[in-house]
Amino acid sequence: MRHIRFLAFIVVAASVLFAGMVSAQPYPNKTIRFVVPYAAGGLPDTVARALSIRLSEALGQSVVVDNRPGANGAVAASNIAASPADGYTFLVTDGSMMTISPLLSSKLPYDPAKDFVPVSLIAQSPLFLAVHPSVKANTLNELVALAKAKPAALNYGSSGIGSTHHLSMEAMKSGFGIFITHIPFRGSAASVPAMIGGQVEMVFSAYPSLAGFVKNGQAKILATNSAKRSNLAPNVPAISESLPGFDFAVIVVVMAKTGTPPDVIARISSEVAKIAKRQDFIDQMQIAGIDTIGGDPAALANALQEESRRVTVAAKRANLKAE
Repeated sequence: MRHIRFLAFIVVAASVLFAGMVSAQPYPNKTIRFVVPYAAGGLPDTVARALSIRLSEALGQSVVVDNRPGANGAVAASNIAASPADGYTFLVTDGSMMTISPLLSSKLPYDPAKDFVPVSLIAQSPLFLAVHPSVKANTLNELVALAKAKPAALNYGSSGIGSTHHLSMEAMKSGFGIFITHIPFRGSAASVPAMIGGQVEMVFSAYPSLAGFVKNGQAKILATNSAKRSNLAPNVPAISESLPGFDFAVIVVVMAKTGTPPDVIARISSEVAKIAKRQDFIDQMQIAGIDTIGGDPAALANALQEESRRVTVAAKRANLKAE
């Protein structure tokens, strides 16, 4: 009987010891999940998939992309809320989920400031201001002069009300003191062809959506909405060169659930920063119209704070109200 009790004690002790050894294994020791709040093929998804492959190699552990589209990021946010804050589930999204969506909806089921913490500023995708060849302007200054000479005569297409494309133009209009009529479309897949077809005079769009048309003489690129000139088209001036502080480039970020261990956040941020500087990653992103960054949590927190300030001002100027 004593022998049986002793054996039982050994089994229990061994189980406890094994459990302790498993929990003490170095991070990561299981699959990491990148939750993307949009369907496959979009900007955050493109970045997440390219990043996940390289991060898997760096960590020696699988990193998978889990697309959870719907409700302005609410579906993805709910999925992360239901997951433990153990460093195995991250949100890969654009900045708008954290900065623009709260301005457009008063009933978001998540609070960007309370529910998430910054991990990494992966990259940014600048938008380029393109005009139809019939527009009598070959530079941004000439376009501004034209708009001032003919108030309300020009119009522009956006990817929808409240989109970065929309807010970029509203901020530019306000900065230069000009009026250009807004024609909203459902995405760049509709707005760019409308500009090429002459239905609208201008649009903001990603470089890959415009490059072919520019090469064929069907469009002219006048400026970019990023804080400085983009590596994608270094000869194209930034609007900020005329309007200091202007920056509406779309950022792609990694966020974690509040409560995620700081050492895990530091590890992921460090690895992402290394990947962002790899030439193979830079080249792949540039083909997709993306500039890599690799900023740490502090850089991301600052970027989100600044973006929130800018889009809030632009939204007020555009008369946008939360529904």
